[in-house]
Amino acid sequence: MKLLLAALVAGTALAAQAAPDGATIAAKNNCMACHQVATKVVGPSYKDVATKYRGDKAAEAKLIAKIKKGGVGVWGQIPMPPQQIADADLKVIVKWVLSQK
Repeated sequence: MKLLLAALVAGTALAAQAAPDGATIAAKNNCMACHQVATKVVGPSYKDVATKYRGDKAAEAKLIAKIKKGGVGVWGQIPMPPQQIADADLKVIVKWVLSQK
């Protein structure tokens, strides 16, 4: 039983290490050039985005669509161009952004 528990814990740790990280994927896709976690740069901080959409059940879908299509006017007049990021990566990034406090 102890061996099984140890194997389960080790497997969980390996899976967690292999799981994609929203911050890493955002950095890889140059999102950090215009956004930071706690500071407004060109676009809003990720904490501000999370605060704005907190409690919105449709936030994930809205943000994925907004990132894909780009937009202007919600956070000011500087446009965000459409981003070409794989759907799976977008989902991880958006979940990470919405988790910021």
